[in-house]
Amino acid sequence: MRIIRTLASAALACAALFAGTGGAAADTASPDAEDGNSGPTRAGTGFRDAAAVPPGRSATANASSGDYLYWVFPLDTGQRATFKAEVELPEQSARHGDSTWRIDVYDGLRRRQPCMYGMQSRVATGETASVELSCTLRPVRSLTDPWSAHPLPGSYYLRLTAVDAPEKDLGLPIRAQVEAVTKDAGGAHAVDGSLSTPLTPGVSATDGKDAEDGEESASPEAQQGPAAVEPEDGWSSGRWSDRWIWTVAGGVLAALGTLGGYALARGPGRPSRMPPGA
Repeated sequence: MRIIRTLASAALACAALFAGTGGAAADTASPDAEDGNSGPTRAGTGFRDAAAVPPGRSATANASSGDYLYWVFPLDTGQRATFKAEVELPEQSARHGDSTWRIDVYDGLRRRQPCMYGMQSRVATGETASVELSCTLRPVRSLTDPWSAHPLPGSYYLRLTAVDAPEKDLGLPIRAQVEAVTKDAGGAHAVDGSLSTPLTPGVSATDGKDAEDGEESASPEAQQGPAAVEPEDGWSSGRWSDRWIWTVAGGVLAALGTLGGYALARGPGRPSRMPPGA
């Protein structure tokens, strides 16, 4: 009975450990829990001047139809990101036909990443007031083979543009809002090894100095290049995943199973009614 009570106590401890792990994963899966966390109010026109968006925030920009708009987000190991974009179109009376809007995601090496699912491209008819787009990437891994092009930790660029629109509609004012919702993919996607440095871009073309007169730039956003954005707690580089918890818990359950099997095979011992010399 003592062994059975010990096994039961250990099983309850493992269950509490799993419950705590699940609660922690649920908390980290919703970085946008607070409303009103607004990011930059501009967008870049290329990779080098992409607007850096802090984790858990959304960005907005007023632009013109036909422009290429760029933002950059940080993604760390074990995260599965869903990029979302909403475009408020010009007034219906100002448009001359349908337009097709599209988002594309590139990693720190500027490799285009495929979407697992989501509406990456959508056609806006004359009656449409806004267009919503989304793209969910594969989980970010800490290390991968060079030929696989799998997402790695670092900066990820989001590009938004109208790939097909009437020529008369180019230049009409639009308003865009983008965000990246991240979720912990769990230890099932963890691999051994890590990158020495996340795939982040270098210093942008604007380094805070004016190339002509040497004066400092007056805009703080102009000084913030894509290299300035990173996760709130820094880059993990694959140091931790919940696969460690499952490994330890598996070892504990294996040890308890061994003790339980030994107790069942040993039985109750020598019956008390038998004499010592029998």
